Amino acid sequence: QLQLVESGGGLVQPGGSLRLSCVASGAFTNYYTIGWFRQAPGKEREGIACISSVDVSPNYLDSVKDRFTISKDNAKNTVYLQMNSLEPEDTAVYYCYAEAYSGKTKWGQGTLVAVSS
Repeated sequence: QLQLVESGGGLVQPGGSLRLSCVASGAFTNYYTIGWFRQAPGKEREGIACISSVDVSPNYLDSVKDRFTISKDNAKNTVYLQMNSLEPEDTAVYYCYAEAYSGKTKWGQGTLVAVSS
């Protein structure tokens, strides 16, 4: 059973950068879509970036499109989220996920990103 473990969160000042990593216990190639969600305090979880096996390019939430980059390393079973020009509004718990072709979704435990001066 696939397990996902995120890391790389922390406290950063506005304008700063962080890179989140998500290591899977199995091969991402067995999954239809991998990506990242986030959940800010008092708000619903929202999808921010994903890579699917059929799309040519990744998909991004509009508010992060020019600042965040998702990438994956199949050899390391790892997906990354490079976050630049961070804003206080980016403060949230970030979760990686993998959606199987069956529609079943696996989630990581989350990593906290706090953007504050």
